[in-house]
Amino acid sequence: MMSSIRRSAIVAAVSLSVLVSVPVGAQTAPLASWNDGPTKQAILNFVRATTDRSSQQFVQPDERIATFDNDGTLLVEQPLYTQGIFALERVGALAEDHPEWKTTEPFKSVLERDEAAMAKFTEADWEKIVAATHSGMTVEAFNEIAAKWLATATDKRFKRHYTELVYQPMLELLSYLRANGYKTYIVTGGGQDFVRAFAPRVYGVALEQVVGTAGKTKLEYAQNGQAELVKAPEILYVDDKTGKPEGIHLVIGRRPWGAFGNSDGDMQMLQWTQAGGGPRLMMLVHHDDAQREYAYGARSKVGTFSDSLMSVAKKGGWTVISIRNDWRRVFPFDP
Repeated sequence: MMSSIRRSAIVAAVSLSVLVSVPVGAQTAPLASWNDGPTKQAILNFVRATTDRSSQQFVQPDERIATFDNDGTLLVEQPLYTQGIFALERVGALAEDHPEWKTTEPFKSVLERDEAAMAKFTEADWEKIVAATHSGMTVEAFNEIAAKWLATATDKRFKRHYTELVYQPMLELLSYLRANGYKTYIVTGGGQDFVRAFAPRVYGVALEQVVGTAGKTKLEYAQNGQAELVKAPEILYVDDKTGKPEGIHLVIGRRPWGAFGNSDGDMQMLQWTQAGGGPRLMMLVHHDDAQREYAYGARSKVGTFSDSLMSVAKKGGWTVISIRNDWRRVFPFDP
């Protein structure tokens, strides 16, 4: 999950078509990639209690809502969010048409691949990058550009397309919840249009069940008089931290019974879920497996899982998922 600074800039409003997908939660048994233990049992108990009509904690089918953060909860977010990588590479692709970028920051640092300088980019720097690379074109034109990028771009460590780096246990959880009458929503600080583009293929989540940071679009008319939507550089709202419960209310209109995140930006979503009372399930993915994925937390600028969040989780009785201990497999391509 992106920090509020990078969220508001990197992921304004990207809409793309994904060419690469992975199986959505294919499994022979519920939660097959989860190790037996308290974490897996918490999920099974929650589903059993809320879907058994004889249970005092039974939840009516039309109320069964579960919300998931995206980056770091469903998809790898290290060393940088996928949309951030796309934005930076777009600078290089557009540089020929913008010779002034060679001497203008933050573009100069991007073109020179000055990682030290880029690590110090401010919110204003990212806003300039996004405004230059994610706006001023129709939604369809941007979709085509992004689709071509996704068709070839691969993660440096895993040598896989970015949309392949999803967590198999979470795919199974999405499928398991849906099989038991839950509507699964993605609630992300990432760009709403960006995630909507691959959510159906990768997660089995419908377009209208994605809530994210949204950028403005403007209705214009082409020379032939045809109406078209053009991406604007302004942000409509940021779906991170307090923006998550606000976005859920705006788009979904119901409080979740289950909420899943991985970092400080998800805390308010889980708090608001728990405040509804009853058999709510709040879970946080803790990245503690450097060998199979990554190990990071309080000191990471990407997907920060602070000590204060851990304290809130313990105090609230939330379940913290250990990738190292709770997941038998991490990725769909793992043996």
